[in-house]
Amino acid sequence: MTIKAFVFDAYGTLYDVQSVAAETEAAFPGHGEAITQIWRMKQLEYTWLRSGMGDYRDFWQVTLESLAYTLEVLGLSASAETIAGLAGAYDRLALYPDSAAALSALSQHRLAILSNGSPTMLAALIAQSGLEGRFEAVLSADSARVYKPDARCYRLVGEHLGLLPEEVVFVSSNGFDVAGAKHFGFRVARIARVSPAALKAEIATQSPMPPRTMFKALRMQEEHLGHRPDWVIGSLAELAGLVGS
Repeated sequence: MTIKAFVFDAYGTLYDVQSVAAETEAAFPGHGEAITQIWRMKQLEYTWLRSGMGDYRDFWQVTLESLAYTLEVLGLSASAETIAGLAGAYDRLALYPDSAAALSALSQHRLAILSNGSPTMLAALIAQSGLEGRFEAVLSADSARVYKPDARCYRLVGEHLGLLPEEVVFVSSNGFDVAGAKHFGFRVARIARVSPAALKAEIATQSPMPPRTMFKALRMQEEHLGHRPDWVIGSLAELAGLVGS
């Protein structure tokens, strides 16, 4: 079936979550790397826990809660004002170098974002990165009041774009998101921000394993859940070549 839309995850796919490291290090010298990795892992874990418990809070609250957990477990003190200021780093994430050009190459196609981010967070992120007007729809898990990979999130795409799942290419770097989207019925392109070969080489040269490498191993590889992507790409620039496939 013809591809009619490309729908992108935001965090880790279009935007580099590791770019918060400069701000975490500036706020807590010597602890930035540990904060960055634990925070992101806990942020994702809290979305899954809250979805499983049926106790939804928006992604801004999840981001605050996971940062507060991280600082506490590392024995670092911070005021609520400091925590809120640092959490705002997720509104200032850097675009991956291939993101803007890939979107331009696909500009004749319907484009959307589907993200766990709250509407306010996504609006700020898109504005600061110069991507305003690039997307037909910016869809937030907040509308479903549950987080990916719950099917109710992916269902938002059809509700807003009026398309069948098989008419959509969903693009994500996150293994849980890739599996969830494929299980839902989308055609899925996984952007391998860290290839298995690169990860193995990194692990082989580092002992003990540093926090960032551990994050790559836990959160930036394909999951073994029985739902594999249709394509694995090394750059978003490759998406244009999928049109008509």
